[in-house]
Amino acid sequence: MTILKFLKPRKRRSSRSKKKAQSRRFYRTVLLSALISFAVTTWLINPTLFKGGQNSAATFTTSLGERLSQIKLDKLDVGAVTEWLPDIDQLNPIQWVSSALSQDQQIGLQSPPASVNGYQQTSFSQCPQFFPARHLPIVPAADGLSELCFTPFAILHSGQTKTPVFVAQRLNRQMLLDAKAISRADRFYEEARLPRAHRSALSDYQGSGFDRGHMAPAGDMHNEEAMAQSFSLANIVPQNAQHNRGAWSKIEADTRKYVSRAQGDVYIFTGPVYEERPETIGERKVAIPKYLYKLVYDETTGKAWVHWHENSADTRVGAPISYAEFVQRTGLHLLDPELLK
Repeated sequence: MTILKFLKPRKRRSSRSKKKAQSRRFYRTVLLSALISFAVTTWLINPTLFKGGQNSAATFTTSLGERLSQIKLDKLDVGAVTEWLPDIDQLNPIQWVSSALSQDQQIGLQSPPASVNGYQQTSFSQCPQFFPARHLPIVPAADGLSELCFTPFAILHSGQTKTPVFVAQRLNRQMLLDAKAISRADRFYEEARLPRAHRSALSDYQGSGFDRGHMAPAGDMHNEEAMAQSFSLANIVPQNAQHNRGAWSKIEADTRKYVSRAQGDVYIFTGPVYEERPETIGERKVAIPKYLYKLVYDETTGKAWVHWHENSADTRVGAPISYAEFVQRTGLHLLDPELLK
């Protein structure tokens, strides 16, 4: 009897312990399943959120399998599960939704990827339509570069010069026909998407003696929204007034004439080129370009040419230079050479 009395409670405790162990395994299994499901869903939505950049499905699956083989349900190693997950800040779904809902206000501000051998590949993931064959430019690496997407153009902006590196457009005949009905806005504004230390201000141009020179011209804008966006100071450089209203204005008009006769889309890149130590204007020291360029590429014919102008009152319209010469002078690889004929 004594033995039975002793064994009976031990049996009940064993049963309770077994149920607790089963409950722990159950909850650990649920937790692990939730983590795995969330990780897989996250990768499918946006693989670039994972450490190490873009992951292929094969790489991710292999990594997942290796990690699962290291995890025991009885002794769940949270570190083993979370080591291959993104940082917790990157896993914030509210942040994702907020970012998506605010795209109209925050459209297209990106930092280009890290440099390789002194050059870096741009991404422009939110507006690749401005680049022929979706080939994204390769540019000399520099600090303070930002990518901006607008409705009618894309900008690679330099926080060092407070001006664009280039402004990319895609134009065609219909867009220019529509542009004829749009009134000029003339409302310049500071680009709030850029850090204050990287952007120019309206006051920088006041009393400077330089025009606020458009890189993507207002005359190219095919609707009122595009017209308004063209007056962002991110699209502007300090330009000699006579050059802006004379030789450069003729280049812009001639380019529009060409686009109006073209059979398809024409891609245009416009930007400044600087001396090693450029002069500046304003409190924020906006750099004054030595030269301006306008690269024109006709997708239908495969032809490209570059107007190269000194930012000077004495500049006259002359023959364009070749794309190869442009690359040699600037180090900007804006086109895929295989597209050229």
